[in-house]
Amino acid sequence: MHPWVGLSDHVRLGVVTRWVTPELVAGVLEKCGVRDKKPGALPGGFMVYFTLALALFQQDSYDDVAEQLVGGMRELSGSIPNKSSFTRARRRLRPQVLENVFRELAGPLAPVGMEGSFYRGMRLAAVDGFVLDAPDTTANRAAFGGPVKNGQPAGFPQVRVVTLTECGTHAQVDAAVGGFNGGERELAIALAGSASGMLVIMDRNFPGVALWKAYLGAGSHVLIRARSPVAHRPVEQLPDGTYLARMNLGGQKGAHHGGVVVRVIEYRVDGGEVVRLLTDLLDPLAFPAAELARLYRARWEAESAFRQIKTFQRGPAEVLRSGDPDLVRQEVWAHLVVHHCLTRVIMGLADDNGIDPDRVSFVKVLKHTRRSVVRQCADTPKKIRKFLAVLSTKVHRKLDNGTRRLREADRHLKRPDSKYSSKLSYRINTRDRRPTRRVTPKVIELQPAIVQ
Repeated sequence: MHPWVGLSDHVRLGVVTRWVTPELVAGVLEKCGVRDKKPGALPGGFMVYFTLALALFQQDSYDDVAEQLVGGMRELSGSIPNKSSFTRARRRLRPQVLENVFRELAGPLAPVGMEGSFYRGMRLAAVDGFVLDAPDTTANRAAFGGPVKNGQPAGFPQVRVVTLTECGTHAQVDAAVGGFNGGERELAIALAGSASGMLVIMDRNFPGVALWKAYLGAGSHVLIRARSPVAHRPVEQLPDGTYLARMNLGGQKGAHHGGVVVRVIEYRVDGGEVVRLLTDLLDPLAFPAAELARLYRARWEAESAFRQIKTFQRGPAEVLRSGDPDLVRQEVWAHLVVHHCLTRVIMGLADDNGIDPDRVSFVKVLKHTRRSVVRQCADTPKKIRKFLAVLSTKVHRKLDNGTRRLREADRHLKRPDSKYSSKLSYRINTRDRRPTRRVTPKVIELQPAIVQ
C-alpha cells in the first residue's frame, strides 16, 4: 500500500482553499459522477487541488508541484508518486470537474457603486479572447488546430479562450474554451446568458446579428466596435450627430426583417482613424455619445486580465504541459479558477485598506499565494485568515503600485508570428520595441453623420 493512502485527502492549496473548499470540491465531484472506486494515494479531492497547483506553479514539473503541495508533511514528502500515476489520475478527473469548479466560483466581484465598474447603473464587462500554446502532439493539433503558414503548421497547436470579464476588477464572470480554428464570436455567444444587466464592450471582431440578439435577449446592453462596411448606411440622423442604421446577416437586403437597428457613434482620437461603435443604447440624451466613446477604452481591462494569466501566472511564452486534449482543457479551466481566486485575494486586500484594486500588485499576490501553499497555511480556516491578515498589513509597504497610468505605449508585435520564422523576419517583427512613454491626454472628436 502506498504511504499516501488515507493521508493525501488532508492536503490543501494554501489561500486558494478559502474559496475552493473541501466541501465545494466534494460537491463538484459528486455532481460530475467522479467517485473513487477504492482507497488510493491520489483520490479525486486531492487531484482537484493538484491540478490547480499545476496552474499555480506552471513552470514546475509534476514532481516539483507535488513537493510544493506536501513538502510540509513529512509522512508524504518522502514518497512522491511518479508522473504516470498523476497523469492517470488526471484522466479519471476529466475536464468537466475543473470547469464546474470555475462555474461555482465565477461571477462579478465589484460592490455596487465601485468606480470604473458601472455606467449609469449597468455593470461594465468586456468580452474578448486569447490563445494558449499546447504541446505539439497529433491529438492536440487535430482537436485544436493552430497557425498555418504556406499550408504547413506554424508553431504550436493553440486552445482559444473567450471570457466575459468584469472591467473594474478583472474577475472572469464566465468563459468558453474552444480551438484555434473556431471563431471567437461563436464562443462569445455562449456567454450571453451570464451578462444580464451588464453593458458589454467588445472589439471589431465580434459584431454580428446572432451575437447582438443573444446579448439583448439575455437582458444586457452592448457597445461594439465595427469595421466600416458594417451598418454603414444611415437611416435616421439623431440630434447629437450619431445615427441609426441596420445591421443585417450576410447577403440580406437592407430592409430584411432578420436585421437589427443599431446606433452608430463615429469619432476620432487625436485626429487619427475614424472609430465606429455600435450600441443598442439609442437615446442620445440618456446615453451621450461622448461618454460612450470614452467608455470604450474600458475594454482594455480584459487584456490586462489576460496578461495576468498568460504572462505572470502561466509565465511568458510557456507551453501548457498536457499532450492530451482533455487534459489541455482541464489545465485551461484550472488557470481560470486560480486567476479568479487571486482576484478575490486582491479585492479583499483593496477593501481592507481602502484602495483601488488596480493598486494591488498581481505578481506579488501570486507569489504570496504560492508561499501559502509551500508553508501549508490552509489546513484550518483560522490559518487562512491569519495569513491574509498578515498580507493585508503589507499592502502599502509592498503591494501598492502607486498612481495608475493610462495606456501610454504604442502597440507593437513583440513575438514573431511563428517560432519557425526566419531570422530576418524575426528582426523585422521585433525591431519596433520601445519603452513606455508619457503622452498627453487623448482628444476625442465626434464625427457628424452624413445621411444619404
